[in-house]
Amino acid sequence: MLGTLNGALEVRGVTMEPGAIRATVKGTSELQGKIPVLTAVEIHYRLRTPRADREKVDRALKTHQAKCPTAQSLAGAVEVSWTADRDEF
Repeated sequence: MLGTLNGALEVRGVTMEPGAIRATVKGTSELQGKIPVLTAVEIHYRLRTPRADREKVDRALKTHQAKCPTAQSLAGAVEVSWTADRDEF
């Protein structure tokens, strides 16, 4: 999802410094029978973006999960969620 978000920001012309977008991911597995099965993925983004691009960043965040091939492949089998902390300059 990070790649999809980064691409959505690029398409919208949001210019960021190197290292201005990062993600931390946490996966949750549960035993089904004796087999551990991935049931949830939580992504937490940290973004540093220009204040002038706030609306563009908001749109990219709002739509990126629906356009992410990995998130769509997991849909229905694994709960995918995200949060974001933003620093604007």
